[in-house]
Amino acid sequence: MKKLTLKVATMADLKLVKREIEAQALLHKRLAAELAQAKKLVVSETNLFIRAAGRVTLMPDERRVVFKKEPPAPQPMQYQRDEQAVLIEAISDEFDVGTLLDVDDLLSFRRPGIGVDVTYKLRRGDWSIQRQLDLHGLRRDEAREKLSFFIREAHKHGIRCVRVVHGKGLGSPGKAPVLKSRVHSWLVQKKEVLAFVQAKPADGGGGALVVLLIGSRG
Repeated sequence: MKKLTLKVATMADLKLVKREIEAQALLHKRLAAELAQAKKLVVSETNLFIRAAGRVTLMPDERRVVFKKEPPAPQPMQYQRDEQAVLIEAISDEFDVGTLLDVDDLLSFRRPGIGVDVTYKLRRGDWSIQRQLDLHGLRRDEAREKLSFFIREAHKHGIRCVRVVHGKGLGSPGKAPVLKSRVHSWLVQKKEVLAFVQAKPADGGGGALVVLLIGSRG
């Protein structure tokens, strides 16, 4: 818009300036109205297009590859809990093993139907000791759990003869072999155990047992 430059010298010139200012104001008003009308028209046309075509959704880029994350491997928590329950429930501290032990100086054990020759051969060393478990220094619950797991795993892998070291109880209060009697009771309750005898002096003597397991079918 051109800039208004008028020189006022007379009253007529003043009237001319006034008319020019009014004309400029009217022009501004008309231009503003036209601009507002144009904006309304653009909005109206946009709304009309949206109603006719719907909302526009960005098309996926087929050149882009989205790699799915591999889900973490499921943890067999229930299996682990079941295994733990088996270890605890399989053997009891309240089981009376006294009537099942052969009454001799070595307190050997053999299941019904197993001949005395089995314990004799076991004591003589006819079966080679293939694995060993040392329970020295363990608390009762920990020793029971480790023994149960050890016997079960040995049997699973086809092991026939193992040694279990329980100690002679010399470090226990009153020098009583508490763990020794517990181990006898626990082993009797394990279905994988066929027989056991006190180890030979070279293999631990009164502080260890040599255990014969049932042969694995696998």
